[in-house]
Amino acid sequence: MLPLFYNLRKTVTSIFSVRNVLLQVLACVLTYIIVISGFDWSYFTYVQASPLHIYLSPAVGIGSLVPMFGIPILYVVAKLTKRKALLVTMWALTQAIALGWAISSTYKAFTGRVQPPRGIIDPLLDASRNWNFGFLEHGIFWGWPSSHTTVAFAMSFALISLYPKQKAVFWLALLYAFYIGIGISMQIHWFSEFVAGAIIGSIIGTAVGASFKTKALKKD
Repeated sequence: MLPLFYNLRKTVTSIFSVRNVLLQVLACVLTYIIVISGFDWSYFTYVQASPLHIYLSPAVGIGSLVPMFGIPILYVVAKLTKRKALLVTMWALTQAIALGWAISSTYKAFTGRVQPPRGIIDPLLDASRNWNFGFLEHGIFWGWPSSHTTVAFAMSFALISLYPKQKAVFWLALLYAFYIGIGISMQIHWFSEFVAGAIIGSIIGTAVGASFKTKALKKD
């Protein structure tokens, strides 16, 4: 079986175990609280005028380019250096990306959350409470949860799970995930979508990392 599908059934079962389903329910509850409290809208209108918005604006592009081009580069490096553990890491990250995107997109298809407004924003017109529940009422490229964030956290926690003793990996992975997630929440997603994506992505990445860890150790 292709490494991409390694232990896939077991991993998906883990992602939707009772404990992890409860954590995903927590993501829903936190989303409800953030939206109803008005924090989503207050946060979005505030960060539009914040200097942080400028520094974190590359997050959208980086969050797309790293999964797209980072994996092929990692594959080439692993093959050229003949490091089998690095090759296993590449496959683990690929599976984390695929599951992160598939699961977040599936949720989006049913929640239909409307994205933050662009251009001139009326601070008195709260646009954060617009949902289109159903199926494909608002596509799969916008909405709840943030796919950029879900994938970033899935990748990061897969790495953390594979290399639990590597402090540099831990901090760099978290830095990357939060940079993408927070940057996204200032532009094309609501803050609650970042929170939900972080929780769901962490679940996915931890499950993938735990699944591939034994394989990585055997191949090292």
